[in-house]
Amino acid sequence: MTATLEIVGFILSLGGLAFIGATLPNNYWKVSSLHGSVITTSTLFENLWKSCATDSTGVSNCRDFDSMLALPAHVQACRALMITSILLGFLAAVLTLLGMKCTNIGLSDEDGKMKFTVTGGFLFVLGGLCSMVAISWYAAMVTAQFFDQLYAGTKYELGEGLYLGWTGSVLYILGGILLTCSCRGKEKQNYSPLLSGSECFGIFNSSSYLCS
Repeated sequence: MTATLEIVGFILSLGGLAFIGATLPNNYWKVSSLHGSVITTSTLFENLWKSCATDSTGVSNCRDFDSMLALPAHVQACRALMITSILLGFLAAVLTLLGMKCTNIGLSDEDGKMKFTVTGGFLFVLGGLCSMVAISWYAAMVTAQFFDQLYAGTKYELGEGLYLGWTGSVLYILGGILLTCSCRGKEKQNYSPLLSGSECFGIFNSSSYLCS
């Protein structure tokens, strides 16, 4: 059962890593809203790195953000959190692969492998939390601007990139929890109730030992 939990947790975590890896370069973190528009000549969309526009003919033009220091604070923080999440995922994948019971890479000691697996699971959970905070923070800012009646800029809606990020974060966390829960302590040594004369110590907690 422990090996099964490890395999399922590792597969879920790798799926989360793939989703998060696809989220970071995705262009559609937010898409311009059609709400209140009579005639729409172009569609605007952005991610953490650039802003793009698609005209009525389907031609897209993108522009990288000029300066990182000129970006809003939440965009800079989301960049750092997403990159940290991916780095933690790679490190966790390596540690988990070394520590799984079904692998014989590098380690042979059971206690050492268990520690690697638990550490990998913890890092997966931590990476999932980093990406979840980044995605949710970005989505909260988009939503706040959309419902702000005084906001004069372009209003956006949530793009598909955010949903990919949420999916990856959930898989990250679920996989990490399964990997962490797959750790079982050593089973207590079973002692036979039949003791020799020299090993008979009497009665303890109202339970008598049988002495030969």
